[in-house]
Amino acid sequence: MNATFSPIESEFATNEEAEAYDRWFRNKVRTALNDPRPPIPHDQVMAETRALLARKKSATTSQS
Repeated sequence: MNATFSPIESEFATNEEAEAYDRWFRNKVRTALNDPRPPIPHDQVMAETRALLARKKSATTSQS
């Protein structure tokens, strides 16, 4: 089936694209759930992200 979806109903042009994305997404979730590494706390991720953004902003403003 090669149905065409309205952009209001779906971000995918065809049913095949939607199904392929669903398979990809489910595989990503399954892989993440099966990952034996310990989880990283949200606060740690946010602190590292803020530090990275600050370094990038600093590098950009020092080049100007």
